[in-house]
Amino acid sequence: MIKDARVEQLADILVNYSTRVSKGDHVLIRSTPLARPLIEAVYRLVVRNGAHPTLQLSFGSLGRIFFEEASDEQLDYLNPIGRFAIEHSDVLITILAPENSRELTGIDPVKLQRLSRTNQPLNEHIISGKVRWVLCNFPTPSLAQDAEMSMEEYADFLFDATNIDWPKASAFMHRVKERFDAADEVRIVGPDTDITFSIKGRPGVVADGRHNMPDGEVFYAPHETSTSGTISFELPAIYNGREVQGVRLTFRDGKVVDATAAKGEELLHKLLDTDSGARFLGEFGIGCNYGITRYSRDILFDEKIGGSIHLALGRAYPECQGTNQSAIHWDMVKDLRSGGRIYLDGELVQENGRFLFAAQ
Repeated sequence: MIKDARVEQLADILVNYSTRVSKGDHVLIRSTPLARPLIEAVYRLVVRNGAHPTLQLSFGSLGRIFFEEASDEQLDYLNPIGRFAIEHSDVLITILAPENSRELTGIDPVKLQRLSRTNQPLNEHIISGKVRWVLCNFPTPSLAQDAEMSMEEYADFLFDATNIDWPKASAFMHRVKERFDAADEVRIVGPDTDITFSIKGRPGVVADGRHNMPDGEVFYAPHETSTSGTISFELPAIYNGREVQGVRLTFRDGKVVDATAAKGEELLHKLLDTDSGARFLGEFGIGCNYGITRYSRDILFDEKIGGSIHLALGRAYPECQGTNQSAIHWDMVKDLRSGGRIYLDGELVQENGRFLFAAQ
């Protein structure tokens, strides 16, 4: 069990910076028993701020039991109790602390997609701005094993990424946003990669620790039919704990027209066939957290790696003015730190993961 001052510091960031908990707020805290030190620290600060906390604890095994036993009717049922809890919360703090991050391995992805569609109204309510929400990890053996680190290494890795000067990081990312906002065409070049798309007139969103922790990205919604070219992803793409390795996607008129993978290709094609929006890009993200220096098999960290970009197939975020709709939003990370380049309207703005117009 992690017990050190960094837990208290992270709790302070989550409560007082990320979600700005104030007197009278209804605060829903969701986690597992493995995150007890952070839960207690967050709970204490919520009460200290004069707010009203509610705690929901769960076990990862319950999700597997549900998918193994649930009928189609149950998969399509939006529980009104869960809906009430979300819709009557001012703040939602979710602390991920799994016993087994691969608990859903082997579950039919069709079932996962079906429940995702059922829960879409709740997700839309959360991201609409009606709830101040934040998501973070707490060190567990499962997460450390996924990242191929010891528990001590993983705790250092996590806190180095979360417990930083967020106002300073925010100022840097706003400089990145200003440069990209002025652009039309984005071109990404790297090994087996040459892809272009337009972000003209679409506002970038600075992710500076208000929703994800760690955070550190600027993201856009590419114009739906503008993507053209090929991109290869050296890092595995993970969907609900299942890895797809060596993904290579070719786009034409915005749509994935060819897709291969070295491992997990069947899952890749199933997800691409989820619905009409699954083959189009919903997001282009620029990793800006240079405190995250290595891959961890966790998209919460990996998409923020300084010197990386990520593309998400499927649903676009409304704050980016994207229009693509889908039941999936699947992020894939491309590391540009070795031989990668980003051009804006033909001008080189990043090389080998380092911006040429703003000091990191």
